[in-house]
Amino acid sequence: MIGLPTRPTGRPLLMGVVNVTPDSFSDGGRWFDADAAIAHGRELLAQGADLLDVGGESTRPGAQRPDEQEELRRVLPVVTELAAEGAWVSVDTMRSAVAARAVDHGARIVNDVSGGLADPAMARVVAGLSVPFVAMHWRGHSHDMQTRAVYADVVAEVRDELLARVEALVAAGVAPEHVVLDPGLGFAKTPEHNWQLLASLRDLVRLGHPVLVGTSRKRFLGDIGAAPGAPLPPEQRDAATAATSVLLAQDDVWAVRVHDIPSTRAAVEVVAAVRAARAGATS
Repeated sequence: MIGLPTRPTGRPLLMGVVNVTPDSFSDGGRWFDADAAIAHGRELLAQGADLLDVGGESTRPGAQRPDEQEELRRVLPVVTELAAEGAWVSVDTMRSAVAARAVDHGARIVNDVSGGLADPAMARVVAGLSVPFVAMHWRGHSHDMQTRAVYADVVAEVRDELLARVEALVAAGVAPEHVVLDPGLGFAKTPEHNWQLLASLRDLVRLGHPVLVGTSRKRFLGDIGAAPGAPLPPEQRDAATAATSVLLAQDDVWAVRVHDIPSTRAAVEVVAAVRAARAGATS
């Protein structure tokens, strides 16, 4: 049985994003070639990433899915090489067959943005693999997910829908301590929903499961520091991402998923240093 990597004292783990896709919103295919993706993963580790999330399917709004064989072609060489070099690798997939093959090739975490809903076999397969599973809040695939961004109380509904996923996963045999929760910022959420969830993240942390959050370069951050109606492009959203990472570190999340490691690493280490100073002053 593979456990979760331990969260460092005072800060969350840093999960570096390795998109092996031609159409991701942030990097638009820069790492689509396997060799380029492997080199990027190494660079993220050198910059201080604690683990890497390798994905072969873009989940930006409106994205179309690759077929299973194409997803495998994209991710397996990257997972294999980075894992062989000692990296702690997570595979970002909604397909149980891809999850199983990636774990066979060295992945140690399955990160499913659908929380197991997109593939009915996922929960059973992950239970058999005995690896940690990230269950994100999800209401549908990218092509129409934003039509499902309707909530009376987004915080309560996301919490309750995630708890329902935990119940289903555990019933299928996934160890409770292997379930990581993700509120799914930007997935069937408006900007207002994202801010409300960030403001209430401690409610999710209090459920007792490790929490992973990905705010990195998402659309709702593009309005921060931008002129009205002219959002910043993704590569100019790292300062806002680092600011959200400070808030998440203060809320004691287990990990943050980010594209730019140096800015977020500096931000969360500030939180850790202040916490250490406070602890020393009261000891």
